[in-house]
Amino acid sequence: MQGNLGEDKSIYIQISEMIEDEILRDILREEEQVPSTTELSKFYKINPATAAKGINILVDKDILYKKRGIGMFVKDGAKNSIQETRRNSFYENYVKAIISEAKLIGISKEELKKMIDSNLDM
Repeated sequence: MQGNLGEDKSIYIQISEMIEDEILRDILREEEQVPSTTELSKFYKINPATAAKGINILVDKDILYKKRGIGMFVKDGAKNSIQETRRNSFYENYVKAIISEAKLIGISKEELKKMIDSNLDM
């Protein structure tokens, strides 16, 4: 668990996104147990109900599931599901905006590709 929660989003949303990020980075793997709401609330010094709300977002998204009496676990296929959702969001929130702005200021498709290619040393 990372120790910093920002202030630009609700804490429970930050908790759910932090867990998703840890799944994407393979810190939390499918079928592994995630930190409990008590652990999250102590670590981040937040109300347990807030931590539970963040966990419940992921249950509703079919990313986590409960093993009765044991805790919450990462569901099989969770990583692929998160990647697909985030890819769609990335396209809608960033790619479309970049293309729209490029058209507005007269950047050609080729120029845009060059700009992207020159910065994609990943």
